[in-house]
Amino acid sequence: MVHFVEHGDARPQHGTVLLMHGFSCDHRLMTGGFEPVFTARDGWRRVYLDLPGHGRSIAGPDIDSTDAVLRAVTIAASRLIPDGPLLLAGQSYGGYLIQGMIRTDPGRYAGACMVAPPTIAQHDRRILPEHQVLARDDAALADVTLAPDSAFEEVSVVKDARTLERTQQEVQPGIDLSDTATLERIEKRYTGSFEDAPVQVFDRPSLLVTGRQDAIVGYVDQWSLTEQFSRLTSAVLDRGGHNVHIEQEVLFSALVHEWLDRVEESLS
Repeated sequence: MVHFVEHGDARPQHGTVLLMHGFSCDHRLMTGGFEPVFTARDGWRRVYLDLPGHGRSIAGPDIDSTDAVLRAVTIAASRLIPDGPLLLAGQSYGGYLIQGMIRTDPGRYAGACMVAPPTIAQHDRRILPEHQVLARDDAALADVTLAPDSAFEEVSVVKDARTLERTQQEVQPGIDLSDTATLERIEKRYTGSFEDAPVQVFDRPSLLVTGRQDAIVGYVDQWSLTEQFSRLTSAVLDRGGHNVHIEQEVLFSALVHEWLDRVEESLS
């Protein structure tokens, strides 16, 4: 059973957006970043998934690989959005799944937005910068004590009251709720078979946002996506780590608005 949260009109003017979060998180990672954009414009239905084994989505023993997650998500998409224009948006692992969905059926989707996505599942094959903290508000964090492996301490590049609040509201709750047994099964077969599949050129408006200081997936390997996505706007944002949409929220929102402008133009 795939749990989801829905916003917007049941019969939208433009279409539906399927949004998928990163590994070990849940839908709150995506609602926090994207709902401020969508509530400022009309005409889009949004379906935010909890991936299998994440959030409130139940996963059986058959969810044992990225390929299995991809199958489950594709089935959920066909049931929840059987027709009409469909956009894909995903952060990190969600962006990785988008690459698989588009290689399988590029004609189904009207656009794609990927935020800090890996293109290579195997971590030791990625080109990564060293993790660093570029800005820290010591006064705002003076009374805050966090575990060294918390989502905030482990990946944040900008550490202040705002990024802490959003991480605690949008990232950490999903991590706390995740099904660790399912995640461990998936991690053992984390590489999607689509990584080696022939590239299917996707000619619909697309957006890629990466963080210049992202030490989890990096920003260099993602350049290969320009071969697959022929209408891709690619932005590498300084002062941004793996949660670049939180640390650079103003720029991120502007880029998503511009992507949606292009999508709406292509649909008109």
